[in-house]
Amino acid sequence: MNWIAILVSIGAGIAASMGLGGGFVLLVYLSAVAGMAQMEAQWTNLLFFLPIAGISLWIHCKNGLVERKIILPMAVGGTIGAIGGVFLAGMLGDVILVRIFAAFLLVVGIREFFSANKQE
Repeated sequence: MNWIAILVSIGAGIAASMGLGGGFVLLVYLSAVAGMAQMEAQWTNLLFFLPIAGISLWIHCKNGLVERKIILPMAVGGTIGAIGGVFLAGMLGDVILVRIFAAFLLVVGIREFFSANKQE
């Protein structure tokens, strides 16, 4: 049993359910540590988060934390974006996806670093 993978998945699930980017944690682990190809890591990440998203949505709705009037437009837009993203990722391939993901992580990390310093 791989205890590191279990701990990473628990941490990613907790972060994702709070809206803190658990997908980043899981994708970085799968691609950088576990040596999984970027496309395979992304598919695994998506499958991993389907049940987490459903449970989180149910709990947040129950607690009155979801604006119900925007759910349908957001779900339609997200579905269209996901379908487009699948086709785009298939056309780009692993090498370009890794570079795009790395650049995205770098930009988000830099942005968060400087925005965290402004909030103190």
